[in-house]
Amino acid sequence: MKKSAKIIILSAVALVLLGVAGYFIYSLSSQLQEQKENNDKFRKLAEMDKKEMENEYAQFALQYDEMKRTVKNDSLLHRIEQEQNRANALLAELKKVKNDDAAEIARLKKELATVREVLKSYIIQVDSLNRLNQSLRDENAMVKQQYTTATSQITTLTEEKQTLTKTVAIAAQLDATGLSLQPQNKKGKLAKKTKDITKFVASFRISRNVTAKTGERRVYLRILKPTNDVVNQSGTFSYEGTSLGYSAVKTVEYNGEETPVTMFVNVSEMLTAGTYRMFVFVDGQMIGSTSMSMAK
Repeated sequence: MKKSAKIIILSAVALVLLGVAGYFIYSLSSQLQEQKENNDKFRKLAEMDKKEMENEYAQFALQYDEMKRTVKNDSLLHRIEQEQNRANALLAELKKVKNDDAAEIARLKKELATVREVLKSYIIQVDSLNRLNQSLRDENAMVKQQYTTATSQITTLTEEKQTLTKTVAIAAQLDATGLSLQPQNKKGKLAKKTKDITKFVASFRISRNVTAKTGERRVYLRILKPTNDVVNQSGTFSYEGTSLGYSAVKTVEYNGEETPVTMFVNVSEMLTAGTYRMFVFVDGQMIGSTSMSMAK
């Protein structure tokens, strides 16, 4: 075989080998790029999950703060403060955790479920204690009968609660921000005294949440007087195995983006001075709360 023919054959073989090597390099590069894109997606999901957990921990701490304002029992108040401190401590831990620390995030998620269950029990205890104190202050036959009925209902609800299980999807939970409660007079202006109030205007925004289910949502508004009675109670809804009275209800269309909501509550009675508290519920969960004080 001539030397020139050998060179041609070797050149052809080299070109084939280069082509094969190029193909493998291209294939490996594509796989690495796909892996990088998947890692980016998982990182974003982890960031979102962690942020939702931070929001819920912060909301629990605020709910404990609201409860402390109505509790006079020193023993119960001490226990509530301990649970509030625990929620704040876990929130501080969560903020220090890196997004890729799956084991630590999983541990804090389990702790979050425990904090949620404890908070539920305190909500029922505080609501029961307030009703009991009101009954003892009035000291009349009608209120005593109401207390007996309420005690029976609480016993029944406690038994039902022991058999009830609930799974909370943290990433899909809605959250309300920018909550405002404004008392208005008959001219639609800000009322400065309780005797002038003819209407409450509640406004807030349901936060953007791309993981939440879209569609119609029933929003329940609960406004409590300084006596813990519901302002203009229009019906009841289910919350944590019990029935709570609401002041207004509204159906909104939620598409995953930030959604502004305004609700109105008419007032047809003389109100007293003190602190008025507002709570917003969606999908059987309390998504926000605020309060305001009125002079006489």
